[in-house]
Amino acid sequence: MIRTFLFLVLAATSAQAADIKFGVVDMSKAFSEFYKTKDAADKFKGNVDKAQKEMNDRWSVYKNLMNDMQQIKKDASDPIMTPDARAKKAAEFENKGKELRALEQEIGEAQNRRSGQLKQEDMQIRKGIYDEILVVVREKSKSEGYDFVFDKSGMSLSTVPILIYYKDAVDITDQIIVELNKNAPASGAASAAPSTDAKAEKK
Repeated sequence: MIRTFLFLVLAATSAQAADIKFGVVDMSKAFSEFYKTKDAADKFKGNVDKAQKEMNDRWSVYKNLMNDMQQIKKDASDPIMTPDARAKKAAEFENKGKELRALEQEIGEAQNRRSGQLKQEDMQIRKGIYDEILVVVREKSKSEGYDFVFDKSGMSLSTVPILIYYKDAVDITDQIIVELNKNAPASGAASAAPSTDAKAEKK
């Protein structure tokens, strides 16, 4: 990524500055302020909550099994219990133990599997949203005649922004956000648009 960036900069400086039009966009800000991001986050949270409930239900069964085992152990310690009855309780205790261990393994596998599914789902959702934003950025860049548009929120491996300083480059982030939210539902559009009071103050 850094090599590509340096190549573009060198290519730009080798041409006439007046003939090149630079733009920058904060992809992170565009992502966070895109109405579809919140909608997707709400939906994803619902899936996470559902998965958590499923796990809680499984752990509830596990807890009940443990309680059963403790009760069986307590019953087996009764001094007036006959040897045969105590042997039956021991066998029952062992069977419950096998059931408990099997359920514990099942829960562990289910948690890992569900966690992987949710992670994959989150990645797909984010990719889909970023792909939509990129389409808008490219269309805007083309219609406005930009030669290069850089993501100023991009980070290098050292967590330092790749684009540290830029001159004579137009920040089109707000324009991109407006374009992204132009078809937002009424509630989302209302929150994204300036309020009447704010407009009055500007006047």
